[in-house]
Amino acid sequence: MSKKKINIAVIGATGYTGLDLVLLLSKHPKANIINLCATQNLGKRISFFDKRIKKKLPKISSVSKIVWSKIDIVFLSLPNGEAQKLIKKIYYKYQNVKFIDLSADFRITNSQEYKKNYKKKHRALKLIKSSIYSISEFVKKDINKYRIIANPGCYPTSIQIPLMPLIKKKLINTKHLTIDSKSGYSGAGKNFKKKFKYKNLYSSTYAYSTKYHRHILEIDQELKKYTKKHVNYSFNPHILPTFRGILTSIYVELKKGSSSKMLRSELLKYYKKDKFIKILKLNSELGSGNVINTNNCEISICNTRVKNKIVIFSAIDNLIKGASGQAIQNMNLIFKYPESLGLK
Repeated sequence: MSKKKINIAVIGATGYTGLDLVLLLSKHPKANIINLCATQNLGKRISFFDKRIKKKLPKISSVSKIVWSKIDIVFLSLPNGEAQKLIKKIYYKYQNVKFIDLSADFRITNSQEYKKNYKKKHRALKLIKSSIYSISEFVKKDINKYRIIANPGCYPTSIQIPLMPLIKKKLINTKHLTIDSKSGYSGAGKNFKKKFKYKNLYSSTYAYSTKYHRHILEIDQELKKYTKKHVNYSFNPHILPTFRGILTSIYVELKKGSSSKMLRSELLKYYKKDKFIKILKLNSELGSGNVINTNNCEISICNTRVKNKIVIFSAIDNLIKGASGQAIQNMNLIFKYPESLGLK
């Protein structure tokens, strides 16, 4: 492992994801934070927004203050549509810079679908092909061939990690999938009160977007990569009165000759070298409690009272494995650091 530290800029440093990112990077032995950028509160210390950040770091500044020739990697935690504009300006001019985008700007390979889904025209069409969609556990061999890393959404991360290996091995029936996810309200960002105006936000559970959630496009695209066909499923997201954490329940039908034991064995085999994926004993109860403030994903496979019907539970912290932690895991892979560096 090289002794040299990497120079980092974080753009969108004061949102929920940005703050978790800065906290983790401030403890990372190879990270040298050069710029913390936002559009408001310029000149303030990052500790003003998050008391957990103890390290003395650069004050909040505007993106115009970044000296790009000195930056190795930039994390962009911005509203959809913003990262693509900035990356387009920098990508060709500064070949030294790598980008980890935590928005949806480079997750969707079809620009027409992106426009339909996000109601925005893609401003960096040529660069979509130069990016890679990166659930860390799936891209280890390929990630360092790319300079633009599309960090996945939080719901899709919690869904794909348990599901993909089982679909690849054809152990489950892909015609009858029901996916039910429950997330803490931080997943909606700091403006969540504008998005969710219903009563008693902090003391109720709320189901929304059951027909068409924005993340469905991303899940569709990735499932198709592995199955070569459109997988039919329903996806029901909920907001819980907790700040962070996701619990996903995936209801599947076993294929003939398959069993819950086989499903668990396959996941154990697939993830045997992956430090952050924890496969629990068969029929284990599962909540998001253990994974909060970690980069772990816990998975439990449970039998139900219906023959051949299995439920797979998956829990992650939406702000860490679902966003900032996975972004740092991707950074570690790019620079060939131990995958768990700064994430223990």
